[in-house]
Amino acid sequence: MIICAGNNETFDFATPMGVGMVEMAMNLTRACLFDKPEFILFVGTAGSYGEKKIFDIIESKTAANIELAFLENNAYTPIDNVVSSQTEDVKDVVINSSNYITTSKELGEKFLKFNVGVENMEFFAVQRIAQEFNIPSGGVFCVTNFTDSNAHEDFLKNHDKAKTLLSAHVVKRIKELTSV
Repeated sequence: MIICAGNNETFDFATPMGVGMVEMAMNLTRACLFDKPEFILFVGTAGSYGEKKIFDIIESKTAANIELAFLENNAYTPIDNVVSSQTEDVKDVVINSSNYITTSKELGEKFLKFNVGVENMEFFAVQRIAQEFNIPSGGVFCVTNFTDSNAHEDFLKNHDKAKTLLSAHVVKRIKELTSV
């Protein structure tokens, strides 16, 4: 099953499941209950905390839910906030999820100290639901912006090209996997 967020981030080959962690969790849970997929692939865009460049394509099986207040020692969580379906000894780019977009370069750099590379609003929910249903899963992302004061403007400016690059990458990977 190939899924995406929805609204302005849709793909011909993906089923929209909702924007943000709550919509994604509700709709993906419903989908898994009624027709459990063999694999879940999430496709979406991401903001870079500084190391990944605009239009980089990232494949990952590891997601985190680290809120900005944690980086400033103003919050803690009693729950496991990193989920991975990675089974190989490969260093994944960790994708952070929050319902908020980071617009502080300084806070973005703090994520790098925790080995978190980019952010996408939905991926933690995807990985957590997949874990709950014991479904292998992963995500493919294209970087649209850096997490700084220009994050929203750069996202809007780069979104269409990122979607085109993502589509080409996913179609190519599907062809590679089906020709084996």
